[in-house]
Formats: sequence, C-alpha cells, structure tokens
Amino acid sequence: MMNVISSKNISFSYMNSEQASLKEITIGIEEGECIVLCGRSGSGKTTFSRLLNGLCPMFFTGKLSGKCDTAGLQAGNATIEEYVPYVGSVFQNPKTQYFNTDTTAELAFPCENCGFPSEEIKKRVNECVQRFQLEGLMNRSIFKLSGGEKQRVAFAASTMLDPKILVLDEPTSNLDASAISKLRRMIFEMKQSGKTIIIAEHRLAWLNDIADRYVLFESGEIKQEWSAKEFLQLSQSDLYEIGLRATRLDILKEIIENKLNSQAVSGNMLLKASNLVIGYDKKTEVYKLNNFFLYDGTVVGLVGHNGVGKSTLAKTLCGLIKPLSGSIQWKGQMVKGKQLTNHAFLVMQDVNYQLFSDSVRDEALLGNNNHEQCNQVLKMLGLSEVSERHPMSLSGGQKQRVAIASAILSNKELIVLDEPTSGLDHYHMTQVGNLLHMLKKQGKCVLVITHDEELTAQWCDYIIRLDGGNYGTGY
Repeated sequence: MMNVISSKNISFSYMNSEQASLKEITIGIEEGECIVLCGRSGSGKTTFSRLLNGLCPMFFTGKLSGKCDTAGLQAGNATIEEYVPYVGSVFQNPKTQYFNTDTTAELAFPCENCGFPSEEIKKRVNECVQRFQLEGLMNRSIFKLSGGEKQRVAFAASTMLDPKILVLDEPTSNLDASAISKLRRMIFEMKQSGKTIIIAEHRLAWLNDIADRYVLFESGEIKQEWSAKEFLQLSQSDLYEIGLRATRLDILKEIIENKLNSQAVSGNMLLKASNLVIGYDKKTEVYKLNNFFLYDGTVVGLVGHNGVGKSTLAKTLCGLIKPLSGSIQWKGQMVKGKQLTNHAFLVMQDVNYQLFSDSVRDEALLGNNNHEQCNQVLKMLGLSEVSERHPMSLSGGQKQRVAIASAILSNKELIVLDEPTSGLDHYHMTQVGNLLHMLKKQGKCVLVITHDEELTAQWCDYIIRLDGGNYGTGY
C-alpha cells in the first residue's frame, strides 16, 4: 500500500516559543492503517496531529521546516479549507470545534459548509445518528451536554464528509466505559472500510486489536515504534517506565467492584446531603439523592455514565448552583451556596473556564500567597519548568495540573476534582494520585469525578456510583 501520510524531517516551533515542539519527525502512514501516537503530556502528539489536518502552521502559527504530506496536501502550503474533505478531526477539547448551538445543526454543518443539497444533508445526518446511536442527543443544546456527550457529537460530526483520514486527539478523555465501547466499534468499522486513523491517546486498553502500530513521542521526537503485537507484549512495568497507561484493565475492574459503596471510613463527617434534588431548573431535574455523606481524610471516587449528573452534583456541593430541594449540612450545620464556597474548591472538567492569570505561578497563587508551598506543589505536579508561561499556552494535561495546583493551594477542606486525569499520561496521573494521598493525610476530603479506571482503582478509598437517577452500586 502507498503512504497516505508522509512526514520527512519535520520540525515545528510555535510563535514566540523558544523550544521546538517537534524535532526532525520522519514517518510514513499507509492507507487503512490505525496508528496510535502515545507519550507523556506535552511530548508533541497534538502538535503533530495539527500538521495532519492543516491547523499548523496556518491557524497555530510558527516556524515549520521539513515536509509533511497528508492526502497530497503539504503543510504550510495548503489552506485549512483544502484539508476539510479529506481529514476529519476531533480535538482534545470538543468545545473548541463547535459552530452551532444545537446538536442536529452541528452534524449538518460540515455538509452545509460544502454546499450539499438539503436532501443529501438530511440523509447523512440520519445515517450518522443511527450509526453512532445518537438519537437521545439530537435536537439538544450543546451547552447542556456533558463533556462525554459533547465528545461523541464532535466525533460523529468529523465523519459527516466521509473523509479518508480521521485524526483524533484524546477522543476518550471524557467518555464512560459504555461510550468508549461504542466509539471502539465505530472506529473498527471505519478501519474495516479502509479509513486511515491516527489517534493521540493516553488511555490505551480500548485500542487493543484495533491499532496496527504505536508511535512513542518524547520531547518532540519519535523515540520508538512498535507493531501492535510487539507493543502488547510489553509488561506493565515497561509501560509505566516510559510514562504510558495500562493496556489491560481486568485486575483494576475487580478492585473497583470491591470498592463500590464499601464506605469503610473512620473519619469525621464533613458533609451530609439529605433528600437532595439537583438540576438547573424544575423542568430539568437531573438527579435525586436521599442521603449522601463525605468524610475528612478520604479520597472518594464518583462514577456514572455520561450525563447522569456527576458534574451537576459537584457544582451543587461547592455552592455554585442551588439545589432544587433538600438540604446540605457542613459539620452538622445547615449551609447554603455562599457558605459552601468557603469550604469547597472545584476543579472543573473544562479548566479553560477557570484559568485567569498571566502565568502558571500567578494562577496557583490566586488563593494562597505562600511562595514556598507554591514551589513545592508546582514541582510535585511537574510544572516548575513552565511556571512563567501563560496557562493558556499549555497542553490540555498541563492546564489540568495548573487548576489542581490552585485547588491544593486554596487550603479548603473539600476538594472536588471533575475528571482530573483527563488527558494525562501514567506518569502525571501518578503525580495526581500522590497529591490526592497527600491531601488525604492532611485531613482533606477529595471527591474525584472520573471515568479513569486506573485512578479509581489505585487511589480512591471507596467509590460511589450515580446511575439512572438513583444513588446506587455497580460500575
């Protein structure tokens, strides 16, 4: 087979950056291959994917040398518009690629943008909805979708023009196990139909039997390549040594099952919610909890399907939105919104909403002027080297760690983390886990909303599952 993607001696530096994000990248990708780009956060995977869909250097400007040819289009010469019919993309943060406010219009947009007849557009939308089982997400406001639901819609939209190449940047970062399974099936079908698929990913287990080749990025360079057979023969310790996640989750799933609702805690009760009904208004009631308890000195995993209400509960417990009914007690005293914000800190699923300062250090110090403690936290999170950079110039995983640094330095007793390891490699996931343990030893209660089996199994004391409107068990 011929190469549909060919890169030779590619180097790229973003504008105003002294350090190259890519260095002498040479790789060929054959038509119909499924290639996994792996490596630690900030290693260059996302930058390379942006060369494949034309975003670098046309949108993300910078200095480019070498040659990168994608479906006959050369990076730096072809316009972004020329890539559109050939390359479908899903970004790490799907919010940045929406053009409409409702889901059905979002699916139709690529075809409308290319001038397709209305009947053809309707046909393609209907086929896409059925293929991805999106019936329950149609004709809804994108702003009211969960992070995982947004990601599913973004992936579906990327296929509307039937591109020959799909470039996916962390497509499962906010997806639950069921949604990952659906995505896996669709990627497998697309591969069977001859599509070329490039996936930059940290969560590796779901790619078994789909990927043909794994490419390891490190500090902007390709350090190693493996065939799928070679990669799956690597031991867990081998993977951890190079900063990669597990390729098998069987043992972790058993641990999670044992921790579900065990709640064998000995700490003091911090928070008690009774007959709590959460939502944004009475017409959109999301969830009801009869009794919900949190204790100091614990790390609690909160799991459940995309859209079940985990993030809504987090905002309610932190006083950012009011419960529709019910009560919340803090250390036995009835409290309301503003009082809860004095005790709780929320790291949001989309951390772009809560990064305000001009440097990482200033961001971390917003709630705490202790420079020595700040230095310690930045070092533990691997952020010392970027402490003077603007937070919005960082990778998704680095931004996540900046927000976590702010939470730790806030010195509040309840820390709520919404998908804290989304976009993180094993090395940085372990750093987050160590910090959870540190907060636990300090007597904090840490509530972790997550779909990350590795984090949940290894670092949570017990696990609560929200499921279908009930506060129940199972995973």
